[in-house]
Amino acid sequence: MELGEIRNAAASAAAEVLEAARLAPGDLFVVGCSSSEVMGEKIGTHTNTDIAGALYEGIMSVLEPAGIRLAAQCCEHLNRALVVEQETADAFRLEEVNAIPQPNHAGGAFATVAYERMAHPVVVEDLGAQASAGMDIGATLIGMHIHPVVVPLRISVDHIGEAPLICARRRPKYVGGARAIYDDSKM
Repeated sequence: MELGEIRNAAASAAAEVLEAARLAPGDLFVVGCSSSEVMGEKIGTHTNTDIAGALYEGIMSVLEPAGIRLAAQCCEHLNRALVVEQETADAFRLEEVNAIPQPNHAGGAFATVAYERMAHPVVVEDLGAQASAGMDIGATLIGMHIHPVVVPLRISVDHIGEAPLICARRRPKYVGGARAIYDDSKM
C-alpha cells in the first residue's frame, strides 16, 4: 500500500468513526497503531515513521476541523502511555509523565510522529478512561482508554495496509433494569 492510500484509508476510517460515535468538539479520540502491522509484519518488528506520518496526516485531516482532540498511544514499552497536547492534558486533568517516545526503542512510530508534530506535546500515563472513541490499527489494545461502556464499531474500512482495524466508541451505561426506557440516539 502506498503512503497516499494509507493516508486516505486513515482519513476515511476516522471520518466514519466520528460520524458513528457522534463526537463533539473537545471530545478525546485515542489511536493505537502498529506501523509494522500496516506493512504486514509482526507488531514491533518493522517500525516505520513514514507510514506513521501518513496515518497521522490522514487522521488529523478529519480530527482537526472537527475540533476533536487526539491521544496517540505509545507502545507497551512505555506502558501504553499517550501523547496529547498540553491543553488536552490540562482540560482532562491528566497526569504528565517524563518520557519522549522513540520509534525503535520505546513509544513506537505513531506516538513519535504525534510528539514531533503536535504544537505542545506531553506524555501522560493514561486517559482515566475518558476517550469517547478511537481506532486500533494493528491490535495495539486501546479499550482501556475509552470511557465505559465501550462499543465496537463496524465501519467500511476494516484494514489499513495489512493491519486489522478495530474501532470503538463509548455509550452511556444502561441503568434501571427491565422497566427502563432508553434514548435510542445514545445506544
